[in-house]
Amino acid sequence: MAGIEVQRLFFALWPEEVVRRGLADLQRQVTVDRARAVAVANLHATLVFLGACDAAQRLCAEGVAERSVGRRFDLAVDQYGFWRRPQVLWAGSAQTPPTLFDLVAQLRAGLAGCGFTVETRPFETHITLFRKVRKMPLVPNISASPLSWPVRSFALVTSVTDPAGARYQVLREWRLA
Repeated sequence: MAGIEVQRLFFALWPEEVVRRGLADLQRQVTVDRARAVAVANLHATLVFLGACDAAQRLCAEGVAERSVGRRFDLAVDQYGFWRRPQVLWAGSAQTPPTLFDLVAQLRAGLAGCGFTVETRPFETHITLFRKVRKMPLVPNISASPLSWPVRSFALVTSVTDPAGARYQVLREWRLA
């Protein structure tokens, strides 16, 4: 595949700056021994991971996004969670809005039509805050005053790895109705 440009892509909810600062505050409220904090500029909620894509696959994925019909919604970031196997501490929503489930289902169905292998596990709203977490740390209760995230769009994002680590770059955004 020499000469064919491949990008590592995913669809995500990409926070506005005020929400990003709120997510960074949630990250700072937790002390995690020997874990790696996700860079504040990289905080997001993944909708569908695409993996390594060539130009034709990207074009098909963008077509799926164009045809996806989604409505604006508010997301309450009101809990912390821990996944042992991937060793991540995340912040997320106890009640995912039905409109978000619908958007993810549309993206998954369309991407399967493009030949992508899509996740079959139920979608869980989460924002990875730390990686390489060995055990669930003590976390504050954020459900009493959740972070409110007004979601007005979703994005196609690329992951670029360089000596400083991974950085994410928004390639395109689609507004929700």
